[in-house]
Amino acid sequence: MIPFNKPYLSGKELDYIQDAVLNQGKLSGNGKYTNLCQNFFNTRYGFKKSLLTTSCTDALEMAAILADIKEGDEVIMPSYTFVSTSNAFVLRGAKIVFADSRADHPGIDEDAIESLITAKTKAIVPVHYAGVACDMEKIMNLANKYNLLVIEDAAQALDNDFTFSDGTKKALGAIGHLAAFSFHETKNIISGEGGLLAINDERFSRRAEIIWEKGTNRSEFFRGEVDKYGWVDMGSSFLPSEMIAAFLWAQLENIDRIQERRIAIWNQYETQLKDWALKNDVMLPFIPENSTNNAHMFYLVCKDVEQRTNLIQRLKDNKVSAVFHYLSLHKSAFYQDKHDGRQLKQTDRYSECLVRLPLYFELSNEQVKMITEVIVNG
Repeated sequence: MIPFNKPYLSGKELDYIQDAVLNQGKLSGNGKYTNLCQNFFNTRYGFKKSLLTTSCTDALEMAAILADIKEGDEVIMPSYTFVSTSNAFVLRGAKIVFADSRADHPGIDEDAIESLITAKTKAIVPVHYAGVACDMEKIMNLANKYNLLVIEDAAQALDNDFTFSDGTKKALGAIGHLAAFSFHETKNIISGEGGLLAINDERFSRRAEIIWEKGTNRSEFFRGEVDKYGWVDMGSSFLPSEMIAAFLWAQLENIDRIQERRIAIWNQYETQLKDWALKNDVMLPFIPENSTNNAHMFYLVCKDVEQRTNLIQRLKDNKVSAVFHYLSLHKSAFYQDKHDGRQLKQTDRYSECLVRLPLYFELSNEQVKMITEVIVNG
């Protein structure tokens, strides 16, 4: 069976974990490997401050606290996303206002956002679906116009860029006020579970570190900035262990090699499926001109749910695991009676018609060829 995903080990993960356990004398986090990883993100992507977290979910929850989300505040985000995007703000008492997806891509319809803004709107949370950039220029212009915060859900978007109309290029996650990344085993760069909060607005830097350390100024104490530490704000145990950071560091050392292979697989899928897709009314992934491609995912959008069901079954019969993705959050059991009743047609289309193909480092060219032949010759 060709699995949908297979975690890739670069070869140094266990060596660095052993170093953390035996030599560093610190397992609880914020040690050697935490600092190596955080400095890497700041240097490579231009984040003003980076804090490793135990998950992207935790990074989003930190962002909601930093944004001072309160009961009755409204937060705009796509309905076609993972539940963590919404949960982080629901936990603070927010009302989630769901936007539809684009017709050409599952990401948020940037042109639909402004009509959803009210006096209660506090933040916009664009989700870079499949790692592909939302139009951050439009979104940041809206945020500036209405004095809103932008929190990028960049769970899938590590190592991807957005180009502004003046030619300026910025890494995804370095544009909004805050951003959250995932290193779950299904992502390009992994640590099993793990995440990152990127802070790009210096207003939030000191408080972020306090929230990260259970609401204490413990980090300042260890840097010698205060003579004792105590409880100074709300917070939680968001900081991962050094073993998670050590695993992640081994991955980051190999990021260029990992990305090169994933992009090659993505390109092979596109080349071998584009004619079939055109003939069968199937949509392939769309990469806007202002976005690069980090090859997080290769998906197909079938013409209807029947075509998708048959395709998934045909692949399964040939020992290939292909899966659909999110169910519309606005129709979920938890949120359907809280939604304002607007139809989100594109969101529902992706929920019913999108299928994801296997994509991982060790997937061979021969396996990709076999998968595409099963699809094309079906």
